[in-house]
Amino acid sequence: MSNILKEYKKAIKIQYEIEKKGKYFDYLHSPSRGKLRDFCWLIFENNPTKDDLNVFRNLFSLDFDHTKKNKFKEQKDKFRPIETFFKGETDPANIDAINMAAILVDFEPRPFKKFHEMYKLEGAKEIKGDSDNSKWKKRYSSIKKNFREVMALF
Repeated sequence: MSNILKEYKKAIKIQYEIEKKGKYFDYLHSPSRGKLRDFCWLIFENNPTKDDLNVFRNLFSLDFDHTKKNKFKEQKDKFRPIETFFKGETDPANIDAINMAAILVDFEPRPFKKFHEMYKLEGAKEIKGDSDNSKWKKRYSSIKKNFREVMALF
């Protein structure tokens, strides 16, 4: 499972490199705990999925509630592992923080449980020789290609 978790983190980082130059540049380009917290609130105000709400609850030990923004502002330190992960300074172990990072960069499939299931399914398809028609493999290849293009800019 640790190899799958490494792949999940790697795919999130690749998505981050793409997204930090996009629509939410102000929040992601030079991430700080405060910016990530504010961006998180913005995302969750706009019809989050049930899975995303579960990640929120698990990470912050509270349910998302539009009327509790001040209580949420106290949660800034929970974004430290995500900030340092995006900056390449640490490799977080907290799966809820990793899943929140996936939410912030709109990585799919998320949360890790879905990624893990899809990864296992794709492995089974490859064993059967059906890997050429794999949507996941095409998506991952596209992300890797975009990552190479981003890295070429440096």
